[in-house]
Amino acid sequence: MKKPYHSYHLVTASPWPFLTSLTIFSLVIGLVMYMHDYSQGFFLLEYGILASVVCATLWWRDVVREGTFLGDHTNLVQHGLKLGFLLFIISEVMFFFSFFWAFFHSSLAPSEVLGSIWPPEGIRTFDPWKVPLLNTYILLLSGVMVTAAHHYILTGDQPESLDYLGLTLFLAVLFTCVQGWEYLTGAFSINDGVYGSTFFLLTGFHGLHVIVGTLFLTVCFARLWKRHYSQTHHLGFEAAAWYWHFVDVVWLFLFVTVYWWGSAY
Repeated sequence: MKKPYHSYHLVTASPWPFLTSLTIFSLVIGLVMYMHDYSQGFFLLEYGILASVVCATLWWRDVVREGTFLGDHTNLVQHGLKLGFLLFIISEVMFFFSFFWAFFHSSLAPSEVLGSIWPPEGIRTFDPWKVPLLNTYILLLSGVMVTAAHHYILTGDQPESLDYLGLTLFLAVLFTCVQGWEYLTGAFSINDGVYGSTFFLLTGFHGLHVIVGTLFLTVCFARLWKRHYSQTHHLGFEAAAWYWHFVDVVWLFLFVTVYWWGSAY
């Protein structure tokens, strides 16, 4: 079959969008059933998570194949993919904005139920200048490392880009471990009123995004190792780097507002 004489990518029929929608639907139903103590709810949740991961992996495998080996991702297609990913990041910004809104709604004008003070009475907050500050250094340094990796991809130096991307992954895993240790040693939980709810929703969803970003960068490391990227064609890595910088910025807002300002008496 002849290649079309245009720069657009007319995708072929794929089962993954439909199957992925079914697995995500199963995941949500299983989560609701599990939270309401229905029998087999946890099993359906586990199945939904596993099936979603499998479908997403196979779907993205096809996208990698189209962009790397089939030449379907022309400059015009890459431009559209970049715009789509930027819109995705904007949607993520709105997602976190809703939780920050809840935090400021309660903290700027604490109600009588909270004792008209913030943090509420009985909450022993984290010292922002200890573990949170350490995690800030770790995450900001990882942002520098991924930027350096991008620089060396642009210059065609694969060994250096692999080294810096490997350092980024190490710092990402270290951040997650330190965050987990902080949770284990915390003096309050998600059940401790509005402070515990907003704190763990914000930091927990940020931690989930860190894990997703780590997986994203791990795939980029494997693709870089296999020489999928060139100096002019590395959109997958660019998207991962943008996502990681987004995670950095969200953490800075978290540190300044929740850990520092939000814990000050």
